[in-house]
Amino acid sequence: MNKSELIDAIANHANLTKADAGRALEGLTKTIESVLKTGDSIALVGFGSFEVKERAERTGRNPQTGAAITIAAAKTPSFKPGKGLKDAVNA
Repeated sequence: MNKSELIDAIANHANLTKADAGRALEGLTKTIESVLKTGDSIALVGFGSFEVKERAERTGRNPQTGAAITIAAAKTPSFKPGKGLKDAVNA
């Protein structure tokens, strides 16, 4: 499913216009982005939680030359599905 198909599905499920559904989706993604940027997490009971995880600096290999390179430490967003979502997918 791509973004426009998701907007169509949201519009159908929530009885919204496609424009309203698009703004709602955009608002959701921007809100998640800004909350994660501050280092906080978002928990949606039954659906899952979004959080930021930190990766330590590590050594990797350049696949072309085989030379060792240092991969910098980084923060990465992560999603952990909740029980309700897991149950819905496995039903």
